[in-house]
Amino acid sequence: MWDKDAIFKALGDSTRRLILDELTERNELTLYELTVRLITKHDLAISRQAIAKHLAALEDAGLVKSKRKGKYRVLMFNNEPLKNLLKGWIE
Repeated sequence: MWDKDAIFKALGDSTRRLILDELTERNELTLYELTVRLITKHDLAISRQAIAKHLAALEDAGLVKSKRKGKYRVLMFNNEPLKNLLKGWIE
């Protein structure tokens, strides 16, 4: 089970919500690809290190998963924590 407070905390940051938007649009992105998309598409002045910190919060909340593909770490959006969180309120 996921920590509801961690989910809400992760969603409370606009940059993290943009990260989830990008991972929803293109489900598998490397950190480099995600950084390029955030900088070019959203005009964010942000480093890969800062994005990595945001990703850590999203991973702690269960909203982002990663897997190895060759030498790259690929990031994916996991919507299961949100489904479980909202299930009680919308059913």
